[in-house]
Parts: sequence; C-alpha cells; structure tokens
Amino acid sequence: MRRLTQLHSLFLTHGLGSNPFAISKLLAFCALSDSGDLSYASRIFHHFHSPNSFFYNTLIRAYSRSCHPHLSLHYFNLMLKDDTSGAHVVPDQHCFPFVLVACSKGKWVSEGRKVHGLVLKNGLGGSDGYVQTSLLRFYCGCAELRDARKVFDEIPERDVIQWNVLMDGYVKTGSGCDALRLFWDMLGSEIEPDVYCVTTAINACAHLGSLEQGRWVHEYLMKRGDLVLDDVVGTALLDMYAKCGCIDMAVKVFEGMTERSVHCWAAFICGLSVHGYAMKAMSCLERMQVEDGIRPDNVCLLGVLTACTHAGYIDKGLCLLENMERKYGVVPRHEHYSCVVDMLCKAGRLDDAIGIITKMPMKPLASVWGALLSGSRIQKNVEFAELAVRELELLANGCVEDGIYVELSNIYMASKKITDAIRVRKLIGDRGTKKTRGISAVEVNGKVNEFVSGDTAHRQLNQIHETLSLFSTDLLHQSLEIIVLHEAHT
Repeated sequence: MRRLTQLHSLFLTHGLGSNPFAISKLLAFCALSDSGDLSYASRIFHHFHSPNSFFYNTLIRAYSRSCHPHLSLHYFNLMLKDDTSGAHVVPDQHCFPFVLVACSKGKWVSEGRKVHGLVLKNGLGGSDGYVQTSLLRFYCGCAELRDARKVFDEIPERDVIQWNVLMDGYVKTGSGCDALRLFWDMLGSEIEPDVYCVTTAINACAHLGSLEQGRWVHEYLMKRGDLVLDDVVGTALLDMYAKCGCIDMAVKVFEGMTERSVHCWAAFICGLSVHGYAMKAMSCLERMQVEDGIRPDNVCLLGVLTACTHAGYIDKGLCLLENMERKYGVVPRHEHYSCVVDMLCKAGRLDDAIGIITKMPMKPLASVWGALLSGSRIQKNVEFAELAVRELELLANGCVEDGIYVELSNIYMASKKITDAIRVRKLIGDRGTKKTRGISAVEVNGKVNEFVSGDTAHRQLNQIHETLSLFSTDLLHQSLEIIVLHEAHT
C-alpha cells in the first residue's frame, strides 16, 4: 500500500486526480486486491468529483464481500441519489448482484425485495441470467423459498446453475421433498443435471432418510459416464447411505474412492460412530494419516468422541480430549467439551462432568450446559439441572427456549417435586410462546410423505386419521391380548 499511496500522490501532482480512467484503476486495486485497503478506497471515492457507475460498483462489490455488508447498501443508496455529475447514475446488471449478496449476508429481506423491485423496473428481471441467479441466491440465502420459487418459475430459459441454487436452497431449509421434486422435474426438462445437482439430490435423500431414492440417484450417477465420482460426490454418497442406515454400502463407497479428503474421512467416522462401530471409528484416526497422509480435523475428532459416548468408552474419550492438541494439533472446541460432558452424564458421572466444565479454558456456551441438563434428566439430578438452567438463562439474557423449561419440569416430576414442576409449567404458559410444530417423513415405495403436527390442510387428512384410528384400535387389542395371556399364566 505504501507504493500505491505514492502512485496516488503522483497522479495528483501530475493533474490526473480527476481522470476517471486512472483513478478507477487505483480504486479497483485498493478495494478488490488482497493487499489493498478498503478504507483508503473509500477516501479515493469521496475525493473524486463525479464518480460513475464503475466507481460505485467497485465499492458495492468490495463491501458485499467484506465484514461490513451494510456499507454496500450505503453506497448503493448513494448511487441512487447521486446527481453531482448532472445525470442520474443508474444501477446496471453488474451492480444488482453485489447488492443482493450484501442483503443475503445480512439477512435483510425487506431491502432485498426493494432491490428486486428496482431490477424489474430496470427491465432486468427476465432478461439477465446473472441477475436472475443472484435473486435466487438472495431469497434462498434468506430462507424465503416461496419467493425463490416464484423467481425461478418466471425465468424464461433456466440454466443448470439456477436449478441447483433452488435445489440447494430447499435442502438447506429442510425441504428435502421439494428438492427431490425439483430434481425429477429437471430430469424431465431439456437441462441435464451436472455433478453439483446430483450431489444436492443425494444430500436431499440423506436429509429425508430416503434410501430407495438415494440408490436411484446413485444408479443414475453411475449410468452417466460424464459424471466423475470425485471426493465431493463420494462423500455425499457415503453420508447418505450412513444416514439411511445402510452402513455396509457407505463402507463400500468409501473403500472404492480413489481420492479422499479430510471431509470424506470425517463423514465416514461420523457414520461409523452413529452405527455403533466405535473401534473402527477410532482406528480411522491412524488410517487416514497412513493411507492418505491427512491429519484429523476437529470434525473427525468430534466423531470419535461421539463414538466413545455411544459405546461407553469413557476413559478413551477423556484421553482423546486431553491429548487432542498435543497429538493432532487441534485445540478442543465447545462441541468437543459438550460431547464429553454428555458422555460423562450418560455414565452417571455428573460430578466429573462439572469438573470438565469448570476446567474449560473458555466460557461454556449453551451446548455445554444443554448437555449437562440432558444428563441431569437421565440421572434425575435436580441440583445440576437447576444449575444448567440458570447458566442457560444468563447466556440468553433470560430468553431461553421453552424446551429448556419443559425439560426442567420433567426432571421435577421424575423427582416427585410436583409443586416445582407446576411452577415451571405456569412460567411456560405465562410466556405465551408455542411449541414448534413437529415434522416427520416416511418413505413408502420410493415416495417420501411428509407429516406436520396439527396440519389441517393435508389432501388426505381423513385417510390419515382413519389409519391412525386403526393403529390405535389394533394396539389396544394387542395390549388386551397380552394382558389376558399374562393373567392366564399366573
């Protein structure tokens, strides 16, 4: 930057301070280069008498990528009001995508919608693919999937990127069914899915636990000779099979991969740990270093700690936490401590769990106290449960989720402290908040069906209630038969 400031001084002394071409190059370097200085770029901008659209776009772009995205909107608004040159500076197709990135980063839905209105006003809504994709990314990034779908449907000629952006948006907001429907629609269109679309579809199957559809996507991938089973796709596949309960297939995919990153190993370790293969998960810490020359990262180590928790390997888990930094160069994070606290609580060692918490080198976050609260419920320990809730209240400034109080109330009930349980339940009622509705999904014959608690708008509502009634009646009859048989043998 020292040489650049010298160059700027030369520009000024040689009468180039008002030359748009020279100053624009200087501005672009300061704003966009890794070795630049964004604050200095802002000073250059404000000292230039008549900045054109390139000047504005440069700063809007730079701030949209920075940790101060609100300044991107600031310069966009300045651009709309600018009349210093005698002619209004009009935003173009290069400007809008950067502003939308800033809005997405800050989750500023209202501002983004205003930008969308300006896009339509400037006639770019249905003609510029880059702007359309940016609108899709904005709405998906802000979890406004209805608006994203509306934008998508209004695009006259969609490209593969736009299909993938919307699919990915559905997956990230928990709408795996919608993502898969979009994937099937894409297969029926003239656009052929690329490797990113296929990976997103696999992730949707993993989210839904839809093994049959996941296998179909895997077969489609194998039939397409132009799609390579690289590290990213392979990781998605093994993660999908593991989450769908098919660990043998996950192992087969993993062992067949020619290139494996640390993310791939992490997914494999987590899959093994969830399915109870603790020793195999632990052995991966050495395997990945020997076979692929990769050191375990924090996710790999968390997966092994989770495996120790499920298997009850308390000493091995504590040893890993203690030697994590020395052996693997990974400083334990909150999630590692939370896992160990959970492990100790499940083993009935609540005092040791408190000891771990008090020795943490950082202030425990909600995940740690939440693990202690869950452990206190298992062990019916009121004292530690109350401690965990107090700490959670302090962290949340008194605005903790109702689920925390529900858990505390259940602990009181289990400990026969009925008065305290009623007091906490009354507190929940006085807060006036409602429990988030539960959502479940069931796969039958390759079709995923979603059910929402309290839903009254389902097309097959009557059939659902009739089926549930039959289940209830059948369960009642089975229970009565068991009671009769039991009494007959006693």
